[in-house]
Amino acid sequence: MLKVVVFDSGYGGELFADYLGEEIPTLEIIRVIDWRNAEVLQKNAHKARKVAEEALKPYFYKVDLIIFANYLVSATSLSYFKRKYKNQKFVGISFEESDLSAGRKTAILSTKALARTLSYQLYIKRHDIKSFTFDDWPILIDDGELGNAKLHRDLKPAKDIKPSQLILACGQFSDLKPELRRFFGHNTKIIDNFDATLRNVCLSLKLRGALKKKD
Repeated sequence: MLKVVVFDSGYGGELFADYLGEEIPTLEIIRVIDWRNAEVLQKNAHKARKVAEEALKPYFYKVDLIIFANYLVSATSLSYFKRKYKNQKFVGISFEESDLSAGRKTAILSTKALARTLSYQLYIKRHDIKSFTFDDWPILIDDGELGNAKLHRDLKPAKDIKPSQLILACGQFSDLKPELRRFFGHNTKIIDNFDATLRNVCLSLKLRGALKKKD
């Protein structure tokens, strides 16, 4: 059985690990969720790399794949890990994997640290995407304290632009998909990048026909 590690700083990693297990039940999934350093992993790219490297030391060269379900680490450190640990396979979750429909107005929800990265800035400019950041959401979601009243209040500027596509560039935000659909309406496509990351996992592990067939 192939062994994969899912690394993140909070509930978003748990969500992705659940999703991965449902789609490829033949994998042995090891969850490395660094709750203790959640704030660092969401707000400081340099420190996030060090924290991730320390947490993953026991798994380098001992598992078939390490998946970064943390957007900041994926955006700023994936190439670093691939260079340093050349015989270890890595995959990162990324907003850049979003399958966007041409000609549709797009908004992206992220954190400030991710929004400051060069890859993020180039991406939103290339696709003419409106960016909205919510630094307090990840911790509130982890703690189960993000209520609908605050959610709707925070999202009003995003709703005002009437996006037809909404990208979620934070793993925890995927937990909000049902409420986001209600708030924005079912004509707004919600993109959380889990599907794109799943495809990259299959490519990295050279899996063919491994995806569980959906009903």
